Amino acid sequence: MIKRSRGFYETFDRKDGSRTTTFCAGCGHGIIHKLIAEAMADLGIQDRTVFVSPVGCAAFCYYYFDCGNVAGPHGRASAVATGLSRVLPGKVIIAYQGDGDLGAIGFNNAFQAANRGEKFACFFVNNTIFAMTGGQMAPTTMPGQKTTTTPYGRDVAKTGAPLRVCEVFAQLDAPVYVERVSVADTKRIMQARKAVRKALEIQRDGKGYAFVEFLSPCPTNWRMDALKAADYVTQEMEKVFPLGCFKDRSAEEPIRPQDIELADLRTVLGGSDGGVEPQPDPAFREKRFKFSGFGGQGVLSLGLVIAEAAGRAGRYVSWFPSYGPEQRGGAASCSVVMGGQEIGSPAVETPDVLVCMNQPSLERFLTTVVPGGTVLYEASIPAEVKPPQGVTVHSFPAMRIAAELGVPKAANTALLGALMELGLVEIPEEHVLSSLDESFSARPKLVEVNRKVYAAARAWARENLKR
Repeated sequence: MIKRSRGFYETFDRKDGSRTTTFCAGCGHGIIHKLIAEAMADLGIQDRTVFVSPVGCAAFCYYYFDCGNVAGPHGRASAVATGLSRVLPGKVIIAYQGDGDLGAIGFNNAFQAANRGEKFACFFVNNTIFAMTGGQMAPTTMPGQKTTTTPYGRDVAKTGAPLRVCEVFAQLDAPVYVERVSVADTKRIMQARKAVRKALEIQRDGKGYAFVEFLSPCPTNWRMDALKAADYVTQEMEKVFPLGCFKDRSAEEPIRPQDIELADLRTVLGGSDGGVEPQPDPAFREKRFKFSGFGGQGVLSLGLVIAEAAGRAGRYVSWFPSYGPEQRGGAASCSVVMGGQEIGSPAVETPDVLVCMNQPSLERFLTTVVPGGTVLYEASIPAEVKPPQGVTVHSFPAMRIAAELGVPKAANTALLGALMELGLVEIPEEHVLSSLDESFSARPKLVEVNRKVYAAARAWARENLKR
């Protein structure tokens, strides 16, 4: 009778109602799963372990392991494990990846995680092939090995040599432990068992990054029975991928992060201008702004000036930019949230105040404004605006006002003046002006002229716009 490991679920219940495993006969994944499950249970870390499944033959690991489970996108298990290890300190994180998943699309994710020494164990299953999708050549396919995409054998002159991941990772400074093992026979499985436990002990003790590569048979795609596939691992694969421990720093003190003195955000934003420590004020309702236009129009700068002014005034605030790859001409927007309590999310999907400097932004965001909200848009936009019910819309000639004062690029400053005159930015003007002046600290000659644009915009809004 085969005894179930305590690290597994009682039954492997799948979505289709079946209770069979997802692996072919003779596959090494099942053995590796059992080694990991036993180690989790024996080390007493099962309840604080989070397992990250890959895309590949082992995509359904969460059917088996009785611990926390997360499914990662193709090749991104190491990236997901990085995020988990950072937001869940003290947990044991496992990334489980195949050679197609890690060695191809996911290699840089895994390499950079190893180079940073992220605190998780990466278990890498190497069967020299893209198994789940039909047996195509993988980065680890050996010279001369036949696959569905190399029917005459891998030609290294055309496709390169196989990727030896352990050898690559062992050259990095940060990894604590790097070893290659095999599950082809009993003796090798016992060595693999030790490697799994060592990698998980390193995680249990918070020492850093551990990497274990498993040479694993794939009878189905190799077109062999289980015995021949196991022999193929020991007689052919181990010539290309020699077994052994490539790095072990587990006895050394782990690398510690640099101690950095943290400065209060209000001090950073306020500086000598008198930044105010934010105080909870439930009476001040959270207000959400969206500033949008083309890159180069200053929409990000406009949002940042208001965000910094809110910080100087003692408000809780966030500023969240969004822009494409183009430095100039592409879509750009930013979200600002200010409130009397800590900000829950910097994202703004339904703004109270929307500022648009081009037609695409107006068309895209107009319908997202909440009832009772306000839209302020550049008057030169050739669009017939039909405001949503309960939303106030103002057309404002920001570009013309800025151009008349000789600084056409200061249209964003003109919009700032209009927002203040309409009472939409509930911050004392002294903080807004000091923030505006500070935004031109690298170009002090622009301070005075932008002050003039701001004043002219307020005057125009006072005469032409109704609150």
